[in-house]
Amino acid sequence: MVLEFEKPIAELEQKLQEMIDLAKGKHIDLSTDIQSLEEKIRTLKKETFQNLTRWQRVQLSRHADRPYALDYIYEMTNDFIELHGDRNVKDDKAMVGGLGDIDGRTVMFIGQQKGRNTKQRQERNFGMANPEGYRKALRLMKMAEKFNKPIITLIDTPGAFPGIEAEERGQGEAIARNLREMFKLKVPVICIIIGEGASGGALGIAIGDKVFMLENTWYSVISPESCSSILWRSWDYKEQAAEALKLTGHDMLNHKLIDGIIEEPLGGAHRNMKDMAMRIKNAINASLLELDKLKPKERIGKRIDKFCSMGIVNE
Repeated sequence: MVLEFEKPIAELEQKLQEMIDLAKGKHIDLSTDIQSLEEKIRTLKKETFQNLTRWQRVQLSRHADRPYALDYIYEMTNDFIELHGDRNVKDDKAMVGGLGDIDGRTVMFIGQQKGRNTKQRQERNFGMANPEGYRKALRLMKMAEKFNKPIITLIDTPGAFPGIEAEERGQGEAIARNLREMFKLKVPVICIIIGEGASGGALGIAIGDKVFMLENTWYSVISPESCSSILWRSWDYKEQAAEALKLTGHDMLNHKLIDGIIEEPLGGAHRNMKDMAMRIKNAINASLLELDKLKPKERIGKRIDKFCSMGIVNE
């Protein structure tokens, strides 16, 4: 999958591959030309990805090859054990969680999972959790608290599932309960937005001591398309909506709504998933080292103060 703004890069990469194939097939020395073209591609990539618009970052966050929660979890751990069910209704496949080991330390992973093909997307409900998904997440958080294990949440959702059955089973109440309970968790909580962070669907597992965003992700009360449809009665103004929403990691950091941005490999996380997973793991380890120094009561107090200070403006 090549996005519109990536096409000039893709064309040069295709020419590079043709040149390499020609050199091998005809036994011609084109090393100087190949090196020059490789440098040109690197320069174009750097210029392109350093100057992305907000809408282009939204597009990257939805890239078909972008790693999902389980991709990162399996890459960061060797012994992940997935846990299922909310002990009430069913096991929501859009919300995944379980215990895993990071450099010798057991943590509780919780995340939203999308699918790569039609069958998986239907099974995972496109990463949109029902109430039982949020109740499963809370059950796992409470289990982590009981056994004194840190909690890592990986957020990637276009929103909580808006269906009638979700409302009947208490979607709003499930998310609200998660918000309240996450404030009071005695163990360290680290939240990382790895793709889309839309509305309460994202916030339902995003109350943490540390909240990070990957470089090419977004976090907002509404998606650009939905905002456009409300304000302009059309999806055609989604790019303007994305600019107005100021939903990128840099926007969130400027407004003190997150604690940091984790840089992605040049071209996006999907270009080098192993490298991206290592960067996430390093951020987790550094944060845990910092949070371990605080007593549970201090962590809870700082967590509450951080979120309560959001949106306060002094003129």
